[in-house]
Amino acid sequence: MSAIHAPVRIGALWQQRMETLREYEVVRDGNIFGTSFSNNVVFSSDYDQARQHLEELMMKYQDVPFDEIFSGSEIFNQGGACFLQKSLQSIKIPPVDSDRLRSEILGDLTLVHGIGPRTQARLRSKGYWTIPDLMHHPKFRSCSHEVLKCLNKGNSSEIMDLIGCRHAKSHPIILGTAGFHDPEDYVFLDIETLGLFCRPVILFGVGIIEKGSLAVHQYLLRDIDEEQSALAATLDHLSGDQPALVTFNGKSFDIPYVSDRLAYYGMASLVKIPHFDVLHFSRRRWKNHLPSLRLTALEMEILGIHRNDDLPGQMVPEFYETYLRTGNCGPLIPIVKHNKQDIISLALLFFHLLEEYYGCR
Repeated sequence: MSAIHAPVRIGALWQQRMETLREYEVVRDGNIFGTSFSNNVVFSSDYDQARQHLEELMMKYQDVPFDEIFSGSEIFNQGGACFLQKSLQSIKIPPVDSDRLRSEILGDLTLVHGIGPRTQARLRSKGYWTIPDLMHHPKFRSCSHEVLKCLNKGNSSEIMDLIGCRHAKSHPIILGTAGFHDPEDYVFLDIETLGLFCRPVILFGVGIIEKGSLAVHQYLLRDIDEEQSALAATLDHLSGDQPALVTFNGKSFDIPYVSDRLAYYGMASLVKIPHFDVLHFSRRRWKNHLPSLRLTALEMEILGIHRNDDLPGQMVPEFYETYLRTGNCGPLIPIVKHNKQDIISLALLFFHLLEEYYGCR
């Protein structure tokens, strides 16, 4: 399967847009004051290394067909056709101490409407230590019943909403509600786009647990018109029996972006499912200990992972544009590699936090 050159691939409008794709600043290494207080920067050494790598890829893979570089399969759905590359990664999945989690939730009297920290302290002094104890309280009996009904249903989305009304969204107990799910329910999502706003998603990375391993599904667009098919394939992963979405900054970026692309194609909106944004929990855990909370920084400091020749995420659009413009598939290689490592690191960091807070001891 060989690439088709740009005149066939994209219309004049897209070619015009791609000329102004750069949405980042290149700054001198260590120059934190030259960034205009923007997180969307690339240090000059990383930029120069990426540009050199691009030149090397262009030379190495000139005239090499797509299917000699990527091993995968073409899939078909209601959106058309797209390309899927699947790989397996061994991963440690820690067991969650569900008894400790449930005990901590039931011992939080503030989950009952009308009870704040002071009232909780007063109630405990009178022997009301758990929410079930409040079933004998004349004032809080009714509200306690509603909380217990929610907890007994075991719907993690409803439990997250309940806890989120009383605590910060980054509270460890909200992360702990992941313990209401089987590992096979988790859907790890990371996307690569052609820009920050209103531009196509060119790679959907989805990680799921299969037989104790992390299966990474990457839906790569060989052409812009395959986006709708890749969207549909990604949505299939979110429509299982009890899917639980896991992202890194997905509440602010990935999910709003995907929702925008669904609207663009007139596709059905995302249904509400539990969503664990690991960035929020990471901020709470390490904001006073680490200088950077980017995924690449956390994977290095916390997981001990060091990436070699990694493509800065901000440069993904111009690498993909080079592929579209020239038909050379080489620039796609670091995009796929970068996305795969993002999914793996996301899963590892999620399980690390889950084990730290609620792992069996």
